[in-house]
Amino acid sequence: MKSNGKRKQIAVIGLGQFGGQIARDLAKHAEVLAIDRDKERVDVIAEQVQRALCLDASDLASLKAVISPAFDEVIVSMGETMEASILCTLHLRQIGVKSIRAKAISDDHAVILTSVGANRVVFPERETASRMALHIINPNLLDFIPIEQDYRVMDLAAPESFHGETLVKLHLRKHLGVFIIAIKQPDKQAFVFLPGPDYAIRPEDVLVMIGKEDDLLRVGKEESTPA
Repeated sequence: MKSNGKRKQIAVIGLGQFGGQIARDLAKHAEVLAIDRDKERVDVIAEQVQRALCLDASDLASLKAVISPAFDEVIVSMGETMEASILCTLHLRQIGVKSIRAKAISDDHAVILTSVGANRVVFPERETASRMALHIINPNLLDFIPIEQDYRVMDLAAPESFHGETLVKLHLRKHLGVFIIAIKQPDKQAFVFLPGPDYAIRPEDVLVMIGKEDDLLRVGKEESTPA
């Protein structure tokens, strides 16, 4: 399964709540192979992904028969036991898969997954909890993407104090330490990338901003225009 500039080839192993949903979402934009040892789970998702197989992914021979180094990425989301996901990750590295993303259930589990070959370890419940906490703290926050350390890209509904103000007057980089990289205009179904200093913020605008998390959250709490 080679990419050759076409859609990415991705395997999702483990079709529980997290694995099943990510397989469905990825299948809209990539060629997805969904794998689980539970036939019922495989049958449920079979019509929603490009290919679905029932097999034991902790067995090296079984995995080798369907996974090759040509896959762009493999996501390990096995929930049966820690041992199963660790073995699967180890086998994927032995096969030569270059990008392995694995779900962990504890810090110790994450350390082991990384040591046997996972390029990135994810904690779905923790990440969901963090997103929910930030949304509760700042209702203007629509979405965010972690970048590195405490830096984020966030989508923020334009605070009322920004409405009608130009970017040069707001001077967010100086006053709040953040930078607007784009503006979404939902009413026009359009994007304005790297908006100029004379762009005036509209009530409908969504600000796509980059900066430190604390600074970005301060933007959403602005009650008055920066002096």
